[in-house]
Amino acid sequence: GGKSSRGGPPKRRTVLLVPEMDWIVPVLEQWVEEVRPLFSPGAHPAWWVTERRGRMSCRRMDDVFASVREAAGLDEALDLHCLRHSYITHLIEFGYPERFVQDQVGHRYASTTAIYTGVSLEFRNLLLTKSLRDRHPELWEPAL
Repeated sequence: GGKSSRGGPPKRRTVLLVPEMDWIVPVLEQWVEEVRPLFSPGAHPAWWVTERRGRMSCRRMDDVFASVREAAGLDEALDLHCLRHSYITHLIEFGYPERFVQDQVGHRYASTTAIYTGVSLEFRNLLLTKSLRDRHPELWEPAL
């Protein structure tokens, strides 16, 4: 599922696997091959099922995410939707064209995707500054 246009049905969203994020493949394979079968889902089509063999609700996914977030010591302001923001920002940071990113995430307007470009550019500037500082600390040290 996904966010719907005003008055319309929810849009179906897909996520294209890009090479920079292929680390997720073995994680999902482990879920499908080892963990999901423990729930005895039978022929249920959902990837994420409950112990009662039903489709996991968005509310339950949020609760599970909150538990994992807490266990990892992450900021409690983070939620599942933040993963979407991260995905978009990473695509831009990896250098994918904005139009590709816009189509990939289903933004109707380029201006919506452009919001993430600003975040990405700020991130790149921080990395560049850190890299320069690490390689040339004398540029940041006060002259004696």
